[in-house]
Amino acid sequence: MGLIRNHRLQLTRRQFFQISGLSGVSFLLAGCGTPSFEDLVGKLSEPLNQKVEALIFNPQKPVPEFPASEIQPEALIVNTFRATPIIDQQKYRLIVDGEVNNPLSLSMAEIQALPLTSMIIRHVCVEGWAAIVQWGGIRLKEIITLAQPKANVKYAYFKSADGYYESWDIASVLHPQTLLAYQKNGEPLPIDNGAPLRLASPIKLGYKQSKWVTQITLASYLSPFKGYWEDQGYEWFAGL
Repeated sequence: MGLIRNHRLQLTRRQFFQISGLSGVSFLLAGCGTPSFEDLVGKLSEPLNQKVEALIFNPQKPVPEFPASEIQPEALIVNTFRATPIIDQQKYRLIVDGEVNNPLSLSMAEIQALPLTSMIIRHVCVEGWAAIVQWGGIRLKEIITLAQPKANVKYAYFKSADGYYESWDIASVLHPQTLLAYQKNGEPLPIDNGAPLRLASPIKLGYKQSKWVTQITLASYLSPFKGYWEDQGYEWFAGL
C-alpha cells in the first residue's frame, strides 16, 4: 500500500513541477532543518506553489497508513533548531488564541483526557531521509473545535518552547490525520522528539511539524513571518 502511494505521489509531484515551471531540485533543497541548506535555497515561486498545491489538496482524504511491522524505531533523526528546551509538564499549558470565540489554556492532563488517536505514518524530511513512526495524540481539529474559530479563519500559527515558529493552512490543520502527538511508538513522547506536544501529520514535510508546541493562534491572514525556514526561502505549503 505504501509503495503504491509513493509511486502516485512521485507522478503527482512531477506533474506539479511541469505545470508550475519549478525545478524539482529546488523543491528538494527546501529542506527541513539543517542551516547548511540556507545558502543553497533560493526564493521559490510561492504564490504559484500555494495556488497549485491548494487545488490538488483534498482536506479530508486520508493517507494510507502502515502496519505495525513496518515501524522503524531508530529511523527518526532528531533535528534541533536550538538547544532542547526544559519544560515542566506539570506547569505546561497549551494556549489556543487569535480569532476564536473560546480561547483555551489546556494542561497536559486535560489534553490527555480527550480521545486518543494513533496512526502509523511516514515522516518525510527533504534532507533525504524518512521514517515510519507510530504517533499517538489528539486530533488537532478537536482542539480547534473547542476553541470555536471564527468563520473567516484561514491559517494557524504555531509557537514552540525553543523559539521555532510555523504556520499552516486551515484545511491541513483540520485534516483527520493531523495530530498533536504526545506518544511515539506506543511510549510517552521523548523530549528530543518534541514532548510534551508536537505536530505529526502525513500530509506535510518534516520542517512543518513543530516540536514543543506551546501556542496555536488562529488568523484570517498570512503574516509576513510564515515560518522559521520559510522566511529563509523554503516553500510555505510543503504538502505531500
